[in-house]
Amino acid sequence: MKKLNRPFRWLMIAWLLCLAPWTQAADDKPFAEKKVVLQISDRDAYKQTLVLNVASNLIKYYGPDKVDVEIVAFGPGLRLLFADNSNASRIDSLASGSGVRFSACSNTLRKVTRKLGSEPALNSNAKHVSAGVVRIIDLVDQGYTLVKP
Repeated sequence: MKKLNRPFRWLMIAWLLCLAPWTQAADDKPFAEKKVVLQISDRDAYKQTLVLNVASNLIKYYGPDKVDVEIVAFGPGLRLLFADNSNASRIDSLASGSGVRFSACSNTLRKVTRKLGSEPALNSNAKHVSAGVVRIIDLVDQGYTLVKP
């Protein structure tokens, strides 16, 4: 019986370690009064620019230390986080200057990689998350307001 329990314990430990990043939001903005998660799941360049405009407007209105913003890209919206996206410099500016976080759905990335035959390069500010929708749900559970521009 012990031989069956040992692999099961290791499986449970591995599962919990994979789950840990999902249950944590960034603590780098401890004084944030507002927490916002922005969803981008649209391929349209206008909507991708719009989501960056919304993030920028939130930072301008509340101030970079008073608002915590994360943009989660999945489905066709993952293209926003491709390294060659025309908004790459805006993403870099929002990430480095204002602390906006960018999450890329690994499920979508796997599907895109299969379709293209190779993995597309992502913006260096993009953090991989297992599933974009799950990331959004977890952030909402942590008190973030979901905005879908």
